[in-house]
Amino acid sequence: MREVSHLPHFFGDKNRGGTMKDLKEIVEPLIRWFRENKRDLPWRQTKDPYAVWVSEIMLQQTRVEAVKPYYIRFLQTLPTVKDLANADEEVILKLWEGLGYYSRVRNMQKAARVIVSEYSGDFPADYEKLLSLPGLGHYTAGAVSSIAFGIPMPAVDGNVLRVLSRVTASYEDVLKQSVKTAMEAEVKKIIPADRAGDFN
Repeated sequence: MREVSHLPHFFGDKNRGGTMKDLKEIVEPLIRWFRENKRDLPWRQTKDPYAVWVSEIMLQQTRVEAVKPYYIRFLQTLPTVKDLANADEEVILKLWEGLGYYSRVRNMQKAARVIVSEYSGDFPADYEKLLSLPGLGHYTAGAVSSIAFGIPMPAVDGNVLRVLSRVTASYEDVLKQSVKTAMEAEVKKIIPADRAGDFN
């Protein structure tokens, strides 16, 4: 549901009150819209969890068009999680230069080292194990789980929360963790198991 802010209004009458039950009605239109309108982006050409993870971290607080050259250069220089784990900090900071929020890439290297030491360099195909890695919150763990491994876990960010509020006619504060947690739980119920990546 990354591109929900660009969706046409297909949720019915915007003045009509909705409920959580209405969420089931958005699944097929949402996936159909995504498949017909998705942008041709380099990270959508792969299911490699490392590449998916790199893109998701880079896309935090950064425009899509700005990320493209960084993503390509990063993977050309550090093509595997082991390469990232073993890289000099000077190298990774140089690759990140211009993206800002350098704690993101430092946490990526911490996570890469955990993956190498605890999982022999293979990303764990498990949501909870991904969530335990440094720098991976619920959104990123859900995105990697669903896109790379097809695991039906939600990837809910601010844009998604705003759309869900509109669909369900909810006036609750989406900045509250309790509201976000409740909405994530509802989204988890409707994610199609065979198209989790497309849905997210």
